Amino acid sequence: MADRAERRGHVLPKPVLRLRAIRVIRASAVALVGLALSAVQAVSEPSYPSRPVRIIVPSEAGGGTDISARALADRLAQSTGQQFYIENRPGAAGMLGIEIAARAPNDGYTLLIAASTITIVPSTNSNVKYDLLRDFVPISQLINSPSVLLVNPGLPIKSVKGFLAAAKTKPGELSYASAGVGSQPHMAMELLGLMADISIQHIPYKGVAPAMTDVIGGRVASMMGNLISAKSQIDAGHLRGLAVSSLKRSAVLPSLPTVSEAGVAGYEAIQWFGLFAPAGTPAPILARLQSETVEALKSPEIQQRLAADGTEAVGNTSAEFTAQIKSELEKWSKVARAANTKAQ
Repeated sequence: MADRAERRGHVLPKPVLRLRAIRVIRASAVALVGLALSAVQAVSEPSYPSRPVRIIVPSEAGGGTDISARALADRLAQSTGQQFYIENRPGAAGMLGIEIAARAPNDGYTLLIAASTITIVPSTNSNVKYDLLRDFVPISQLINSPSVLLVNPGLPIKSVKGFLAAAKTKPGELSYASAGVGSQPHMAMELLGLMADISIQHIPYKGVAPAMTDVIGGRVASMMGNLISAKSQIDAGHLRGLAVSSLKRSAVLPSLPTVSEAGVAGYEAIQWFGLFAPAGTPAPILARLQSETVEALKSPEIQQRLAADGTEAVGNTSAEFTAQIKSELEKWSKVARAANTKAQ
């Protein structure tokens, strides 16, 4: 009847107009809610990943970070049915690759796997152009890799207590090599010096290999070396291991005590590798990546590989990994300030 009234040119009563307006508003609201639900469902659907995923590794191929990244990428590809490929972007002490990852779209198709040095560099280098906690979401810590306090076997130092005594007898004369200013081996030894109240002369090198070569040759007295590369040299008698840097003993060098139990209580300097995504990556994607990563680290192949290298899988939650990063950023900041450490 209302339609016939309109066709005759009659003006509809105000109550009828109001009723029509309410119906239009209700229909629009229902449509908007439907669109919103569709958008949420699209984000939450387990369709990720629907295309290849790039994992940036801010170091050369063949290093510890790269090896760990490739092992994880293979497992993720198997479990998701999509390719996860490694893109090595070394340079500027790892900062180049990290900056590229920080600027990448936050859609889950660019990830970062970085070593624990990522928590040291902000305290030792003023040129850092990213904020680790602002520009990234920590997804999960992948592995822990302890270091070993090493000395040349020609020295009469047989224990951590002997090492500390030698350093205190002649402050500044006992030397140690590192992979460079601000590197993990450097800061691990600076932490030992601070906690044990000893002064040791730092001899920086451009990498772990030349540093270890000179300790073997007797040109430098000691270093904090990666367990993977140190074990073969210890077994061959080219280096003497005094203690491991973790809070628990290593399964591949069970006779070595920890630095903590050998005289420097509470000492810990672990190298680790972790998985990150650019900040703003959708929560459902982050949850899928964390879940798939934890399952990948449980695989027999990865477990066996890690055990052989003396490392261990972690696979923690994003919250746990974030808390650890915050703690280490603070820890290494204090060490860098106390040692007046600045990267060259």
